[in-house]
Amino acid sequence: MAQWEMLQNLDSSFQDQLHQLYSGSLLPMDVRQHLAVWIEDQNWHEAALGSDDSKASMLFFQFQDQLNNECGRCSQDRETFLLQHNLRKFCRDIQAFPQGPTQLAEMIFNLLLEEKRILKQAQRAQVEQCNPILEAPQESCQPEIESRIFDLRAMMEMLVKSIGQVKDLQDVFSFRYMVFCKGKTSSLDPHNSKQEQLLQETLNELDRKRKEVLDATKALLGRLATLVELLLPKLEEWKAQQQKACIGAPRQPGLEQLEKWFTAGAELLFHLRQLLKQLGELSEVVKYEGDTLRQGVELLNAQVTELLQRLLHRAFVVEIQPRMPQAPHRPLILKTGSKFTVQTRLLVRLQEGNESLTAEVSIDSFRKFNILTSNQKTLTPQKGQRQGLIWDFGFLTLVEQRSGCLGKGTNKGPLSVTEELHIIRFTVKYIYQGLQLELKTDTLPVVIISNMNQLSIAWASVLWFNLLSPDPQNQQFFSSPPAAPWRLLGPALSWQFSSYIGRGLNSEQLGMLRDKLFGKSSRTEDALLSWADFSKRESPPGKMPFWTWLDKILELVHDHLKDLWNDGCIMGFVSRSQERRLLKRMISGTFLLRFSETAEGGITCSWVEHQDDDKVLIQSVQPYTKEMLQSLPLTEIIRHYQLLTEENVPENPLRFLYPRTPRDEAFGRYYQEQVNLEERRKYLKHKLIVVSNRHVDELQQPLKLELEPELESSELEQMLVPKPGLDLDLEPLLQKSLDLGPVLDPTVEPKLDLGLVLEPVTAPTIFMESQPVPEPDLPHDLQHLSMEDMEIFRNGLNIEDIMPNDDPLLAGQSIMEEPYVSDSSHFDTDGPLSPSEC
Repeated sequence: MAQWEMLQNLDSSFQDQLHQLYSGSLLPMDVRQHLAVWIEDQNWHEAALGSDDSKASMLFFQFQDQLNNECGRCSQDRETFLLQHNLRKFCRDIQAFPQGPTQLAEMIFNLLLEEKRILKQAQRAQVEQCNPILEAPQESCQPEIESRIFDLRAMMEMLVKSIGQVKDLQDVFSFRYMVFCKGKTSSLDPHNSKQEQLLQETLNELDRKRKEVLDATKALLGRLATLVELLLPKLEEWKAQQQKACIGAPRQPGLEQLEKWFTAGAELLFHLRQLLKQLGELSEVVKYEGDTLRQGVELLNAQVTELLQRLLHRAFVVEIQPRMPQAPHRPLILKTGSKFTVQTRLLVRLQEGNESLTAEVSIDSFRKFNILTSNQKTLTPQKGQRQGLIWDFGFLTLVEQRSGCLGKGTNKGPLSVTEELHIIRFTVKYIYQGLQLELKTDTLPVVIISNMNQLSIAWASVLWFNLLSPDPQNQQFFSSPPAAPWRLLGPALSWQFSSYIGRGLNSEQLGMLRDKLFGKSSRTEDALLSWADFSKRESPPGKMPFWTWLDKILELVHDHLKDLWNDGCIMGFVSRSQERRLLKRMISGTFLLRFSETAEGGITCSWVEHQDDDKVLIQSVQPYTKEMLQSLPLTEIIRHYQLLTEENVPENPLRFLYPRTPRDEAFGRYYQEQVNLEERRKYLKHKLIVVSNRHVDELQQPLKLELEPELESSELEQMLVPKPGLDLDLEPLLQKSLDLGPVLDPTVEPKLDLGLVLEPVTAPTIFMESQPVPEPDLPHDLQHLSMEDMEIFRNGLNIEDIMPNDDPLLAGQSIMEEPYVSDSSHFDTDGPLSPSEC
């Protein structure tokens, strides 16, 4: 009842067409709905257009039986009085048809064709409006197919019994015929006349029974063809879902249910093929004039074989598309010299007990490749019975063929390596019950790269092809790649995050990406983006292709920010203008996390400050990249972030995660555990923190990351105690009330704070604090230290380079990591808003 259920879900305009269709038909709509399952289950095409009228006659009488049975059921329910009337009226009407059964078959066949035409119109309209294509309710599909298979098995049992009756009746006729021939004397003998009459009656009964069996076989074959017509679209639907799942869409259910249905259908067809063989043998035993059994069996046998071939060829599929173990989240990308896996499956789980099935793999591509290891996989009957007809290729490797003296083969075509599409083909020679077929199936097109640096752009090609190509085997797709409408591209971008990280993109985040691609003036879902604009053309302000920018963010989030992203702590995709609108009405200290639009894989923190003059200041730090987050998690950066005021008093300006979640409540569960103070008392502890100076009049400088090694407490103290005789007068400094920190508690281990300075608008400053344990003497290496030209303090605390880099105590240790340098972001720091904007 799939077609009728789909018709009931149409919009009103298409339902009006349906009402108009049945208003001019002799078949009442309520009768069509009440008998929808039976009507859609019959092969009206053969009955209406076939050369044999017996099919139409058989359906005509079966239709009458259905009408009479339904009338009997409706007579017990008063609420179905109108339906009972229409059933009886239509039963009388069809009996008055001038052409009888043929006219009925043609009428219903034409009605079903018109229904399909209306459905196709509705589906095209749904696609244009970006609504889901109409589908039958999923919960009703499985019971319907199961019910059909159950009915077919019952019909098969009845056919087996009928063939047994034909065989018995044929044996009776053969016996009586031999008796008649042996005892035949004279044509005037009354005994012979009686035997001849009995023999003729037996032959008539045999002929009638043979025709009934032939009609029942045709009916069974028709219903099997209907079952196949139901199963094949289900398989195509699974393939379409698999293609979308390869680029991140939610995964589709497995093939177990389809395997069960395909196997059941094939078993019935093979059984029917054996029964037709028996009928053919019976037709050879008894032959008489006007016998249609032999000719009918040959025709039915050809139809069964054709249906079996169609089912088996489609049942051989690629269950798991090719993928490399080092990049399982990005299938259909293969690297030369690297192993990859792929798995095929035959959904018809039927195998001869003594026949092994071997699958062979080959590749059809622009360039020539050799397949290392074995390109064959053999499935024994024992293994096939245990696991199913599955060929799992787990260790295949591609190596490009060398072309003569030119070395490896080169790509001389118009397409780049990452736009070349290659197809891997599998072939199996299938044998079962005398039927021999060569089954073939192909993978989705794969991209073959030679370096993992090409993985990102290769994935862009895979994404674009499987999102837009109507033909899954079109290897020339990138010769003229179509543009992608936003209604398709937007969900696909969200799939990249949901499949690889866990949480997809919401409407606001997708809106920011749409504005970045098409501009704020384009708000339609049909806005088109070309392949070049997506993957090749550099787009301002970041001067990098859109996909490169987005893929770097994917990598950053997966490697360092996965939990924060899945918990919704990262707003991520938000423009600078939207950031201002969100933050300017929040209380001071409210901050959000967003991705940089200029840095490759960078995330920045922006917060709001309300000034005394009622102005609003939006501050942003220079974006953090994966290199920095490898040293310090983002949660620790937020936790210990310090901003130096004009009085050089450090404070953490990050107080509330947007909109009003306290910082420690939002990130507390991600904080690193406290260090055990009882451990390693010999060393001063240190931690890496982030500090920024509040100086808005200086130019922004590149960020530098310096890590000081752990120092023994005695060594650090010796470095800080001046040598007698040095010209270092501390009295003026003490008069300025210099705060050298609290007195060290001997029971608490001191910590060394290593300042990592991040300034949105000023040059970074390295800030280090320590509380050393007093020691009497300076080490020998510091006795010659000259401090005459060193200015330690000016307008506040600024301690620089207390220890030289060539200190022998630190020989062999690197105290300076490679500096991190990034381009200035166009939205790193915002100036104060005007009063009108507040």
